Amino acid sequence: MKLSRNIAIVVAAGSGSRTGGAVPKQFQPLGRRPLVVHSLEFFEKSDLVDEIVLVVAEEYMAYASQAIVDRWNLRKIRKITAGGETRQESVLAGLSACPNGINLAVIHDAARPFVAQDLFRQLMARASDTGAAILAVPAKESIKMAENGIITKTLKRDAIWIAQTPQVFRFEAILKAHQRAEAAQNEATDDAELYEQYCGQVAIVHGSFNNIKITTRADFILAEEILKGLA
Repeated sequence: MKLSRNIAIVVAAGSGSRTGGAVPKQFQPLGRRPLVVHSLEFFEKSDLVDEIVLVVAEEYMAYASQAIVDRWNLRKIRKITAGGETRQESVLAGLSACPNGINLAVIHDAARPFVAQDLFRQLMARASDTGAAILAVPAKESIKMAENGIITKTLKRDAIWIAQTPQVFRFEAILKAHQRAEAAQNEATDDAELYEQYCGQVAIVHGSFNNIKITTRADFILAEEILKGLA
């Protein structure tokens, strides 16, 4: 089978409790759209993505179908699937919901609404060449390791990169990595770590500091300012 299709897995299954609100943060408004819609529309408009799997908490599946997919006319969404208790479980659920014949899997957190199209093109090209690539930005501040409130080591900042999403992988490789991690009860910090452990090297594409992850109410305020600047 020719592997020609690329699929985006948008992870929106978190509780978002740190932002407050009647619904999880991914369904709260950023500008004129719910937060998750910014990411979904990005992939909807990209000619590098053929289909989308949206992963949400089971109790929000009907809400996502009506208030997100139907309301915003998102035609690339192939399936809405229920996530797990952790992000890693949710990503595996999204990967498992994908059809056969997928080339690249684009894994993205719904809480990052500001992916740039030019960087995404670079990312997809790099992943096509190497099998795995992520967006990341260099650390701007000193990084310390500590135990019991005492610094044990200062890391060389010029070697530290802060991982972002999207993270892009050969589909079969990242699926098998997640399956092996599940069997071994191995929890990783992100998908790239699992790929490193089970598959091989992951390339970095220099990302943007605008590609923030919205976690708190203060992040929403910052995101509104970024959105105004991009308008």
